Amino acid sequence: MSAQSQADRALLHLGRRLQAQGYRFITPTPLTHQRVIARWDNAAASDMRGIFGWSRPFDTQVFEAAEREELQQAGIIVKAHDRWHSTVRWSTLRPLLLAHSAFPTEEADSVFFGPDTYRFASVIEGCLRQRSAPIRRAVDIGCGSGAAALLVARARPDAEVLAVDINPKALRLSAVNAVLAEAPNVSVYHSDVLDSVDGCFDLILANPPYMKDGQQRSYRHGGGELGEALSLRILREALPRLERDGTLLLYTGVAMVEGRDVFLEAARALLTSNAFGWTYQELDPDVFGEELEQPGYEHVERIAAVALTVTRLS
Repeated sequence: MSAQSQADRALLHLGRRLQAQGYRFITPTPLTHQRVIARWDNAAASDMRGIFGWSRPFDTQVFEAAEREELQQAGIIVKAHDRWHSTVRWSTLRPLLLAHSAFPTEEADSVFFGPDTYRFASVIEGCLRQRSAPIRRAVDIGCGSGAAALLVARARPDAEVLAVDINPKALRLSAVNAVLAEAPNVSVYHSDVLDSVDGCFDLILANPPYMKDGQQRSYRHGGGELGEALSLRILREALPRLERDGTLLLYTGVAMVEGRDVFLEAARALLTSNAFGWTYQELDPDVFGEELEQPGYEHVERIAAVALTVTRLS
């Protein structure tokens, strides 16, 4: 067995242990996370939520020797500055338990999970409730932890669900999370948007990065002037890949400039054909307000979370 397979097996063992213990953790925004852990002044965690939810340092006595050895060899726990830390976080989303990157998510290949994931999940569930047409084939673009793909796979167990990403770490975590969720109808593929997968889909999901990130971290940086480029690329490339009655569900963030929704203005230009029907909803008018202090956001009034739903009519 390869070292990577051993690491994945160790992560799966840990996830099953947390499930058996009834572990629950709802991941907040990074700013809230930072404020909460500051209360403990870097004191050692003594329980699983402290270690795998709040990403606090801990003493290895929390684990029995055999488990500690397995986690260490798998790189799930590491020692830095004489303190032990987990390299992953575990969050709960409805019945799902999902592994993703530990706080703070500073590495370029970090796999992000947070309030956007919960909002996107609600949008997906609403879409599934309203949809009468069958879902035979679905794809989650930029799957990250695989949360969206897993919600669809569990709700439609007969569907073939693809989870695609350009980040190998995201694909590994999505694969582990799919096994943990008992969702054998999920397959993971390395793909830049839909470049590496063939055919059309009844449901295309995407929750892409939408920030203007100076470090250009893959989970944050959307490209373009204000982070909108990847969302527009997904819209442009997904439309011809929709089956008749197929739906694209795009959840993203929009920088509002002097009262203008520049993403919606650009999206309208791509949605002029009568072959598509679409709706657009502003889900939260003000998210990640701290980003307005960053270079490039000087003329942005707010960042809104939005959902664009497009259905092929003919």
